[in-house]
Amino acid sequence: MELSDKGKELVALYENMAEQGYERTDHSRVEVAFSDFELRPYRESLRAYFREYSVSSVLDYGCGGSDWKMKGFDEASQLSAVDYFELDRAYRYEPARKIDERQPVDCVVSFDVLEHVFVADVPNVVRDMFSYSKKLLILNVACYPAAAKLPNGENAHVTVRPPLWWKGILDCIAPEYPGVSVLLICSTAWRQSSAFPIWSGAMWQLSDAFAVEL
Repeated sequence: MELSDKGKELVALYENMAEQGYERTDHSRVEVAFSDFELRPYRESLRAYFREYSVSSVLDYGCGGSDWKMKGFDEASQLSAVDYFELDRAYRYEPARKIDERQPVDCVVSFDVLEHVFVADVPNVVRDMFSYSKKLLILNVACYPAAAKLPNGENAHVTVRPPLWWKGILDCIAPEYPGVSVLLICSTAWRQSSAFPIWSGAMWQLSDAFAVEL
């Protein structure tokens, strides 16, 4: 996957933030950047999907500082994410930290990533995500400005769009990967999110009608 020149400049800014921390819109500073395991709050519902689709391998696309093998992912059991989800393998991709373990897996997960992608690169990045998934693609997108600022002073969420915009992007690309089911979760504020019903491009081809509702 090749990013645009502006996309590459943006990744360099995120590399800077990962190494040196960043300023927030409230004028405070974060020294350890991108350290949260963003999908942790969704773990119970994700485990149900992983079991339904017999997911044994995962690629965390835009993983930040997530560690799938560290104990304590689930506070009650103290299990790691790998053990909690009963996975055989978990791989990571984080260009801001020069981590690239991309390879075909049962499920690609990407939480709080696409809103950080330069808008012209969004289709290519989404296709890249699809290309590594055999069964399931789970995306969470923030549809509101971030608390974090880029080193150039701009908001870190460079592509803030409403949920239906993101659904439209995925509707255009999903038919190219008909064997992959998609779960899109959109957050409209911190810890406020809703999901579209899971779908795949194959479902549209099997429909008796030409008009397909969102």
